[in-house]
Amino acid sequence: MIAQLDKKQLIQAYSTMRRIRDFEERVHLEFATGEIPGFVHLYAGEEASAAGVIMHLRKDDYVASTHRGHGHCIAKGMNLRSMMAEIYGKKPGICGGKGGSMHVADLGLGMMGANGIVGGGGPLICGAALAAKIKKTDNVAVCFFGDGGSNQGTILESLNLAAVWQLPAIFVAENNGYAESTSSRWSVATGNIADRGAAFGMPSAIVDGHDFFAVYEAANEAVKRARAGAGPSLIEVKVNRYFGHFEGDQQTYRGPNEVKNLRETKDCLLLFRKKVTSQGELTDKELDQIDEEVKREVDDAVEFAKGAPKPEASDLLTDVYVAYA
Repeated sequence: MIAQLDKKQLIQAYSTMRRIRDFEERVHLEFATGEIPGFVHLYAGEEASAAGVIMHLRKDDYVASTHRGHGHCIAKGMNLRSMMAEIYGKKPGICGGKGGSMHVADLGLGMMGANGIVGGGGPLICGAALAAKIKKTDNVAVCFFGDGGSNQGTILESLNLAAVWQLPAIFVAENNGYAESTSSRWSVATGNIADRGAAFGMPSAIVDGHDFFAVYEAANEAVKRARAGAGPSLIEVKVNRYFGHFEGDQQTYRGPNEVKNLRETKDCLLLFRKKVTSQGELTDKELDQIDEEVKREVDDAVEFAKGAPKPEASDLLTDVYVAYA
């Protein structure tokens, strides 16, 4: 699979994953200071899923995310300064500081937003995909959801609707093993979420979410199929999150050293680095340089957010209604 990506694409993939990782690790530290308002759900550990899927999308394609949405936003190209300012609740934030972590969005980039409603992205994506079909474009729409979201009626109804109408939609189940604190082994009736695709007559795949190249390949097939008008697909990405369901979650439901072992043996960034350097596609020096550049970018985003002004009281009445001509 690695042979299908040129050096520029490999650099893009690693840069995206590193940008997500460093952004999330930094938010984890900053949240502990008490300066960030509201709830925060971190994506660290799942970077290969967002990068592997969204690399196939164009700016005019649509993505609906989850409450754990920072990774999808970054992979779709959102500005780190604007994102960090939004998470801090500051006026220069991409949503004026009103959305925060769980509702950060940028419709100009096709990012329909993180979503505080579990499973809430399915109907949004069906709408975007239906618009593409009616307009006869080759745009696609991607819905990310978790193992908890897989049991929501909104997702099951969206899978059915997309199949009935043969919409250019891709459903990506990011199964990180826990719906909040409940293991998916207890909450998901089938062994694999992807097995449900057969009930709706749509192709499905199960991939190792720690392997960027496995995700990239599965997403490539699904996106090509959707663009060609052949209908929706379901991809289950088996992955792990490093932090709790939310910041402050003590993770007492996880086994001893579970996260430590995952970081040491299944980290997507380390696996990517090992593969591309062993095959001579990129060097450690080149990857280290990306690491340094991303660190500076994240530092800059935090500095910008901390120094940015808060919204004014008058801002409460803006962005409430949309006027249509």
